[in-house]
Amino acid sequence: MTEETKNQESSESGKIIYKGIEFAHPSEEQCARILDFYGVRWEYEPNTFPIEWDKEGNVTQSFSPDFYLPDLDLYIELTTMSQKLVTKKNRKVRKLRELYPDIQIKIFYQKDFKNLLLKYGLPRL
Repeated sequence: MTEETKNQESSESGKIIYKGIEFAHPSEEQCARILDFYGVRWEYEPNTFPIEWDKEGNVTQSFSPDFYLPDLDLYIELTTMSQKLVTKKNRKVRKLRELYPDIQIKIFYQKDFKNLLLKYGLPRL
């Protein structure tokens, strides 16, 4: 089975799979393809960071940025939601930065992602 066949089968099952990785959203798969096109090494959701704990020290909330670019030591979080709905995600990124100041992270908002799609001639989601 070729990679193209696997991707075709995965789309028929409703899953978004590229290079054997199941993505949560089509925008993540498209981002992976853009990174590959430019030869940028990436990892998909490789780390989960605890960002809130209860009084007993149990993790109550964590955050897994979408991509890690090891050559740049940079995490990328995509959000294709409307700008009004990103408050929760912004709060998670802010907490991550406060708790892990050595971690570099960049959020790509809906407008940023639409600009990438337009630039590379990819279909809008």
